[in-house]
Amino acid sequence: MSRAKRVVLWSSALVLVAVALVAGALTKREAHRLLTNPVATRAVSEQTPQDRGLAFEDITTKSADGTELRGWFIPADSPRLILVQHGYKDRLQSMLNVAALFHRRGYQVMLMCVRAHDRSGGEMISIGQREMPDMEAWARIAESKPGVDPAKVGMFGVSMGGSLAIQYTASHEDVKVLVADSSFSSLDDTIDTSVKFFTGLPSFPFGPMIRLWAEREGGFRASDVDAKKWIGRISPRPVLVMQGGSDRVVSVKSGQLLFDAARQPKEFWYEPAVGHGQFLTLVPDEFEKRVVGFFDRYLK
Repeated sequence: MSRAKRVVLWSSALVLVAVALVAGALTKREAHRLLTNPVATRAVSEQTPQDRGLAFEDITTKSADGTELRGWFIPADSPRLILVQHGYKDRLQSMLNVAALFHRRGYQVMLMCVRAHDRSGGEMISIGQREMPDMEAWARIAESKPGVDPAKVGMFGVSMGGSLAIQYTASHEDVKVLVADSSFSSLDDTIDTSVKFFTGLPSFPFGPMIRLWAEREGGFRASDVDAKKWIGRISPRPVLVMQGGSDRVVSVKSGQLLFDAARQPKEFWYEPAVGHGQFLTLVPDEFEKRVVGFFDRYLK
């Protein structure tokens, strides 16, 4: 082999190594950013239920491991209760409109906040591994409120909150009715769509690399974060799955996959022109009819 060819081969090898090192560092950084929600930079609620004309309790509690949690309870003269779970890196404020709707239709409402979000403690997001005790703490508080009938408790979750709600309901009999809005069916199902949305990077080859780094830092296997495995366990309690056809945050196939995995009684609401978590904003009348109607039917 000539000296010129050796130089070309070595140069090419060095370039490939450099590209691999840069890609590795970039995807490790992105995985860390996706799994953490620093207190200094996270979105924090600037409005409360009072801004919607609603009396409320600003509640502080602790999860099983001592992590401080901050949430809002909106009382009503009703035995019916809806537990509301926000989405990924979202804040309680984003759930005020749906909370106001539920309250107007005769429900007490618990706006739950899990760790690493809004004013709650912690900075690591584990997508269900550590959030279940957080939701248990909120459910215990809400279900012990005066007038609440334990047989009339529903849960509404959007985005990651919907997937958390599916996981919670599958293992907690206290929730009698579930509505999951714009929820991912599993990390593996949605990783291509979500990586592109949250990082701007092409799903290949960066998706698998981010997945690997996230598993290492988060201490979980992505394949275990699979709401399809959980949703079938909810039956005979009813489930409503909602999916927008213009969703760019999670895969649009997620809703159908969840509905197929669920058992009766179940319903599926698909709207082609609706984006991620935009049902109430874009089709408010239909939202009230379908979602509140679903709760009304099963929480009589």
